[in-house]
Amino acid sequence: MIRVDAIWMATEPLDMRAGPNTALARVVAVFGAAKPHHAYCFANRRADRMKVLIHDGIGVWLWARRLNRGKFVWASSFQDNVALDLEQWEALILGLPWQRVGSSGAISVL
Repeated sequence: MIRVDAIWMATEPLDMRAGPNTALARVVAVFGAAKPHHAYCFANRRADRMKVLIHDGIGVWLWARRLNRGKFVWASSFQDNVALDLEQWEALILGLPWQRVGSSGAISVL
């Protein structure tokens, strides 16, 4: 499939009518550049839809996902953009609380 080395979550919502050019412009504005083999995730205000832009080194892919019930657990707009690991990504796309899995779920303070 498509190689993805890093997954980034934008904290500000994206209009889901955005096409590849608008989404790419938003990636550049928010993250500074669309790096090859990086995925950039955006949700709408209700967080029931998500778009993911991936630069594969040749062009860009724009994927969309919509939940029939519930919503995606999204990072707060008070946070910086968030880097996700593979476990967190898998939880996110299922609508699960991604903050509790992967390296972020480690207990470091007693």
